[in-house]
Amino acid sequence: MKSILSIDVNTCTGCRNCEIACSVFHTKSFNPARSLMRILKDETRALIMPMVCLQCEDPLCKAACPTDAIVENKDGILYVERDECIGCMNCVTACIYGGIEIDPLNKKAAKCDLCWGDPACVKACDYRAIAVIEATAEGLRQRKQGIEVLAHLYDHESQEA
Repeated sequence: MKSILSIDVNTCTGCRNCEIACSVFHTKSFNPARSLMRILKDETRALIMPMVCLQCEDPLCKAACPTDAIVENKDGILYVERDECIGCMNCVTACIYGGIEIDPLNKKAAKCDLCWGDPACVKACDYRAIAVIEATAEGLRQRKQGIEVLAHLYDHESQEA
C-alpha cells in the first residue's frame, strides 16, 4: 500500500526540526533551504503552514515534466530522478500545493520522497504533528482535512487583513 504524510497543522509548532532532519538525510548538511519540507510562517497572522509533497494520485508535477524525471518507485512513491531533471521548473509551476522546488545548489527539482520509507521528519517531530499513513480512503480523508484546515486558516486571515 502506498504511504503518504499527514500533518496536523493544529499540533505543528513551527520548530523546523523536520526541515533540519530532512536536509541532513538528503544532503548531509544542516541546511533548511535544501529541505524537501518547508515550514512557512506568517508571524503577523500567527500562521504556521507546513508544505510538503502530497504524493498526489494524479500528480500535476509529473505530467508537466518534459523529461519524465518524476517517477514512482516500487511502492508508488513519487521522486525526482535527478540525472533526468533539466531544472526547467515546469513541475514547480504545475504543483498547486507548493510541494516541489528547485534545489538552490544543484538547480534540479526536489520533492519529498518519504526518505524511501522511513521519513526523517516523522522521527524528528517531538510534537507528533507528522505521521506516515497509508493512502487508503481514510488516510486520504485525514490528509485532506489537514489541507482544508490550512486553507481555511489562510483564507480567514486573508479576509481580515
